[in-house]
Amino acid sequence: MQPNAFLRRRRLQSIFFLAVIAAITYGSMVLTQFDLVQGLGVIPRAFVWAITNFVPDERAWSRLPRILEKLQETVLVAVASSTIASIFGLGLALLGANTTRPHPWFSLPARAIASIFRNIDVSVWALILLFSFGQSGFTGFFALSFVTFGFITRVMIETIDEVGIEPVEALRATGASYAAIISQSVIPACLPQLISWVLYMIETNIRSATLVGILTGTGIGFLFDLYFKSFSYGSASLVVLATVVAVLLIEAVSNYIRRTIL
Repeated sequence: MQPNAFLRRRRLQSIFFLAVIAAITYGSMVLTQFDLVQGLGVIPRAFVWAITNFVPDERAWSRLPRILEKLQETVLVAVASSTIASIFGLGLALLGANTTRPHPWFSLPARAIASIFRNIDVSVWALILLFSFGQSGFTGFFALSFVTFGFITRVMIETIDEVGIEPVEALRATGASYAAIISQSVIPACLPQLISWVLYMIETNIRSATLVGILTGTGIGFLFDLYFKSFSYGSASLVVLATVVAVLLIEAVSNYIRRTIL
């Protein structure tokens, strides 16, 4: 195929896909009766309202100790759920990865379990677990743990398979046991990536814990919901600011750790 013909074909394909996306977008706007002009016109008024109301006042600053206490609780739940779930996720990943599975029959169930836990949203897990644990910290902990468990299992299966089977086969040839192969070859090779993904899930779970707290009545999410519904917008904005600062600090620490280990 000539270069000009190939480029022309790629250009036509791009134009076709853009046209399809534009048609789907327009059809969605018609079906939902969305007015683009009205939607864009509301944005300036929304900014004015936010600047006017979402400014921490003296009453909001007096609530800072309680906000920090709840924020600490939320961060600790996010860290605990991420680390504990990652340990179990790594164990299931070792059973599901092609490189380390004890038997081929283990692979499909392990991947299916990971998909189920990963694809159910954390808010859905929180609502399901409310029936068992009620409005308590256990509900948020297990909701975050389940999603982390599924995600870590999936990414670690792929990470283990990317390491390759050569080191494993070499240890098997020397008569090493399964436990020795895992501890001496697979875990050291995958540990930096595992730590990186655990740090990522901690950052994600802190943000998700806010939503879970709104649903379960715990943590920093509960305070935000309480202040917002009681029209204490200054206090609600301080909750948001404290959460953003905490996420940025943890992200900075995570990036430093990643640069050190990777």
